[in-house]
Amino acid sequence: MHCTLCPRQCGAERTPDAGHGFCRLPETMLIARIQPHLWEEPPISGVRGTGAIFFSGCTLRCAYCQNGDISHRNGGRPFTPAQLADSMRRLVDAGMHTISFITATPHLNGILDALDLYRPPVPLVWNTSGYETVETLRRLDGVIDVYLPDLKHRSEAMGRLCAKAPDYFAAASAAITEMVRQTGLPQYAPDGIMTRGTLIRHLILPGLTGESMQLLTWVAETLPGIPVSLMRQYIPMNGVDIRGLDRPITEREYRRVRDHMLALGLPGYLQEPESASTDFVPVFCQPESYI
Repeated sequence: MHCTLCPRQCGAERTPDAGHGFCRLPETMLIARIQPHLWEEPPISGVRGTGAIFFSGCTLRCAYCQNGDISHRNGGRPFTPAQLADSMRRLVDAGMHTISFITATPHLNGILDALDLYRPPVPLVWNTSGYETVETLRRLDGVIDVYLPDLKHRSEAMGRLCAKAPDYFAAASAAITEMVRQTGLPQYAPDGIMTRGTLIRHLILPGLTGESMQLLTWVAETLPGIPVSLMRQYIPMNGVDIRGLDRPITEREYRRVRDHMLALGLPGYLQEPESASTDFVPVFCQPESYI
């Protein structure tokens, strides 16, 4: 295949064994973890967890990524659509509230083939960096129930410096608008699990609270009624060497952004301070990483 799934529009050849585009992924699905996951937002994980499928590779190169071994270095095992379908069955049998496809964009074709073999009877969640094309998302219209996108950077300078994507906001804002068009305002089951909708995540970065506030304002003005998960889990990882990103956020920085979110009247969720710990980084690519 010659891939144009993400905004980079590489057009690069991806064979079953090798990839020559930005993500360097082959056409074969690579997966680094398939296990219950309890640490997502309450309407995603509930009390029993989401069935989290962590795909290898990424369309971004976030310098601070906490999952660098799989997002930058493509750690993972090859999976066929039939094997992925069997894993989804096991997650459903384990009682998961939802199934989450995490950084899955380069693997879209294999996922759709797996869903043709087995469609889980629980909400399907597309957990994404937000760096998507509208064209790719339209292939998911009617397939994905819940979108869980990041909204990371506002300026071209920070998109370029932090994620090697100066067009990040242009792409992500169009993508998230399309997600909301597909799903509408959030809908919830009696147990609080989101059955349809879009929930936007924003990670506060040290020294960049102004950008955080601009992004929250954009959500409030452009997508009224769409909830935001405000994340305070940033810690320096992946050998990040960008000046200013070598420390956690301060309590003052967190309060500044939180207070802005509350003043805007944005619905959503506030992450606990204990989340800023490597204890919450999953184990990837080990025998115990796969259900």
